[in-house]
Amino acid sequence: MQEKVLLMQQPLSQMAEVQAQIQSFDAIKIAPNPITTPQAQAVDFTQVITNTLNNVDQQGRDASAKMTAVDTGQSDDLVGAMVASQKASLAFSAMVQVRNKLMTAYDDVMKMPV
Repeated sequence: MQEKVLLMQQPLSQMAEVQAQIQSFDAIKIAPNPITTPQAQAVDFTQVITNTLNNVDQQGRDASAKMTAVDTGQSDDLVGAMVASQKASLAFSAMVQVRNKLMTAYDDVMKMPV
């Protein structure tokens, strides 16, 4: 009988440990509903596009500077220059794709009957 009680104590103690761990966790915070919650700050579309264009341009300039430094022998970081070049290329390609989508959306809106 005493062996059965000991066998029951182990799972009960494990369950108590798990329950203590669960209670120590913070509650999961869910984002507020954007429809019912007023916006704290409006987003300026022009500013977002301008910042993105400037960021892509800066990445291209940085990649070009690193490639020039490797070409002239001022730097031996060929891997860093190639990675920067690929990042700039990818950023430019993504920007062109976004522009194409925006132009398609603009064309679709302009073709809508009034």
